[in-house]
Amino acid sequence: MTVIERFLKYVSFDTQSDENSGVTPSTPKQMVFAQYLKSELEQLGFQEISLDENGYLFATWPANTDKPVPAIGFIAHMDTSPDMTGAGVTPRIVYGYDGTDIVLCEEDNVILSPKQFPELLDHKGEDLIVTNGKTLLGADDKAGIAEIISAMVYLKEHPEIKHGKIRVGFNPDEEIGLGAHKFDVERFGCEWAYTMDGGEVGELEFENFNAASAKVIIKGRNVHPGYAKDKMINSLRVANEFVALLPTDEVPECTDGYQGFYHLIGMTGEVEQTTISYIIRDHDRGKFEACKENMKKWAEIINKKYGEGTVTLELKDQYYNMREKIEPVMHIIDVAFKAMEEAGVTPKVKAIRGGTDGAQLSFKGLPCPNIFAGGLNFHGRYEFVPIQSIEKAMKVVVKIAELVAR
Repeated sequence: MTVIERFLKYVSFDTQSDENSGVTPSTPKQMVFAQYLKSELEQLGFQEISLDENGYLFATWPANTDKPVPAIGFIAHMDTSPDMTGAGVTPRIVYGYDGTDIVLCEEDNVILSPKQFPELLDHKGEDLIVTNGKTLLGADDKAGIAEIISAMVYLKEHPEIKHGKIRVGFNPDEEIGLGAHKFDVERFGCEWAYTMDGGEVGELEFENFNAASAKVIIKGRNVHPGYAKDKMINSLRVANEFVALLPTDEVPECTDGYQGFYHLIGMTGEVEQTTISYIIRDHDRGKFEACKENMKKWAEIINKKYGEGTVTLELKDQYYNMREKIEPVMHIIDVAFKAMEEAGVTPKVKAIRGGTDGAQLSFKGLPCPNIFAGGLNFHGRYEFVPIQSIEKAMKVVVKIAELVAR
């Protein structure tokens, strides 16, 4: 199988994760895919293959040199985002993209257009894998899995390329922030690793958001509306008051670069009780902590107005900026940077406006920056990935393995 054939096979598996399931993996269908991958790794000649009950699949591609070489790892996640269905993915290849609109689904008038997605024009002349307009694609992160496995196959077919021991790891539930929670770093057993989970060609990332979730539970008091004066507390209206306290310009649609935000991701309720869900993000740890303090302050404002206990705030840290763990071992960034250059890719070092499993793994003792996998517009029907980008990412993995052994 070529790397593209491998990718197209992988996206046929529905591996959507579920943040409400409370188990690992969060959906049984992720384990189905993991078992398929385990079988494939066995057929390809990987060693030390293990798949645990939580859906973490580890394997070794053995060294072909006696020279002392650090063991390194490559990691990708098996799940796709809960934001959109991953069932029945039927990709289509647009060969030699000409820069015009791509009709994904004529029936529903779903169009991938450079007017809304100008990054398409960066890939004019390339071959784009797109969706049918009804599902996401799954390049996040099945492109990463295909690239890692195909790179190991390439090393097998080119024994003249000397390399040390390489560990590969495929995990569940990254999209719900739990991909690294049960990742056994000690059992994985390498000095450092790279997640193949970035977007555009050349992305090399070792900074990410500090992240927290915030659940705001608002209790109301329901009284017959005809006799509600001075008695009713409508939790839906109080929820709107709480939302109005937050700064209107510190939201995802108004921020970029190193700017953080409060992102309202859900609101459900009725008169008696309403729950608001936020995610809080900032690259700067001090500003991140200040954002959480602000949430507490706004909850106090509402409680002072409507009575103690009206608002209950649940804050939960999710992950932190990996930069503080990567800076002491910057040679691993240098290796990736050089590998990209030797693979004909221009490195683009940038901060992730999000998080990866590598952020959590770095804090668990496995320094783990992030490298591009090639896809764009993740988590929705407009997701696409250029074939040439997948091929370049695979070459970068090969080059990293080669450079570490030089």
